[in-house]
Amino acid sequence: MPDLQRIIDNIHAELLPQLGTGKVADYIPELAKVNPHRFGIAVATVGGGSYFAGDAGEPFSIQSISKVFSLTLALGKHGDALWSRVGREPSGSSFNSIVQLEHESGVPRNPFINAGAIVVCDAILAGHRPREAIGEILRFVRSVADDDTIAIDPAVAQSEQKTGFRNVALASYMRSFGNLLHPVELTLGVYFHQCAISMTCRQLARAGLFLANGGHMPQTGLTVVSRDRARRICALMLMCGHYDGSGDFAFRVGLPGKSGVGGGILAVAPGQASVAVWSPGLDEHGNSQLGTRALQLLAERTGWSIFG
Repeated sequence: MPDLQRIIDNIHAELLPQLGTGKVADYIPELAKVNPHRFGIAVATVGGGSYFAGDAGEPFSIQSISKVFSLTLALGKHGDALWSRVGREPSGSSFNSIVQLEHESGVPRNPFINAGAIVVCDAILAGHRPREAIGEILRFVRSVADDDTIAIDPAVAQSEQKTGFRNVALASYMRSFGNLLHPVELTLGVYFHQCAISMTCRQLARAGLFLANGGHMPQTGLTVVSRDRARRICALMLMCGHYDGSGDFAFRVGLPGKSGVGGGILAVAPGQASVAVWSPGLDEHGNSQLGTRALQLLAERTGWSIFG
C-alpha cells in the first residue's frame, strides 16, 4: 500500500494555489452561498485505513452523488425490473436535458442523469409516503457510512423545490409517457430531499466502501449488494457518473466516479479504497474542477486504475 497520507497531503498542498477555480452552482440559491475556496480529500481503504486532508471534515451538499445510494436501494427493492424504466447508456447530454426523453418515449438513458434519478426515486416511493421513502434513503446512507449523524439540509431541499423547474418539466414529461407512477410533486419531494443530503468527505468515503469491497462493508462484513451488482453499479458510475464529461473523467482518472453539483465526487478503486473529494468550483459539465484534478493526481501516484 502506498503512503496515502503523504500522497494526499502533497496533492492538497500542490492544488491549493488553484482554490476558487471553476464556477459554483448558482442556479440553486443555497449552493450559491458556498465558499468557493473549500477543498477536502478523504480516502477510506478496504483494510480499514482512513486518510484525509484539507476541509475533509466540513459537510457539503452531496447532490447527485446521492443517486449512487438511491440506485443501490431501488435495485434491492425491484431488482432488474428497474431497467425496464431506465436505461444503462451514457447520455451525451447535460444532466438536466429533456431532449432525449422525447425520442426515447420517456425512458431516461441512465439512472444518473436527473430524469433517470427521478424514476429511481419514483420506484423507491412505491408503497410509501414521501416522508417514509426519504427516511429509507437517509437510513441507508447512514448505514453504509456507519454514521447516524448524517442529515438532510432543509434549506437546500427548500431551495431546490423553489427553483427546480426543469426537474418538474422532466418529471411531468415522463408522467405523460406513463414512466412516473406517482404524482409529480410527491416523487420530486423525495428527489429534492435526497439531493439535499449533507455529508463530509470522510463520511462519503466510508459510505462508498461497500462498492470498493465487492458489495460488502469491510468494517462489519455485512453484505449490502452482491459482488455482481456492485460491479455493475461501478460500471454505470464509470460510463455515466460525470454526465457528458464521463468519458474525459474515465480517460484522465480511470476509476468509477459520481459527481454532484455541490462540488463533491465519490470515486471507487475496486479492491483498494473509496475516495471522496470536494471543491465547489465546477467545470462546464457541472463537475468539480479541482476535485477532478485531485483524483487524477491520486490515481497517477497510487497506480489505482481499473485499466491495469
